[in-house]
Amino acid sequence: MTITEQIITIVLCILGTMATRFLPFLVFRSNKPTPAYIEYLGKALPAAIFGMLVVYCLKNVSLTGGTHGLPELIAIGATIFLHLYKRQMLLSIAGGTVCYMLLVQFLFV
Repeated sequence: MTITEQIITIVLCILGTMATRFLPFLVFRSNKPTPAYIEYLGKALPAAIFGMLVVYCLKNVSLTGGTHGLPELIAIGATIFLHLYKRQMLLSIAGGTVCYMLLVQFLFV
């Protein structure tokens, strides 16, 4: 890319990011109540996204070959345990990810 194309790309990325950050504040003013449908989406979408992420991560796990899905099962158990123990989503996700990576790198080689 030429320098002009790079500058245009950067400016478009900045504008796109600013639009997605500022648009909700422009559409949903603080002096008007938030529509019930938007509040519902705010409550339902996080769980739906995590469910979809779990399905996506486990879609290629083979229970009949290789490690029989044990690293994935152990990491899911660690994630559930951490979440029930500390109730911190970031810790649960990071802990489960680190557990899985350690298992597949060192134990289930």
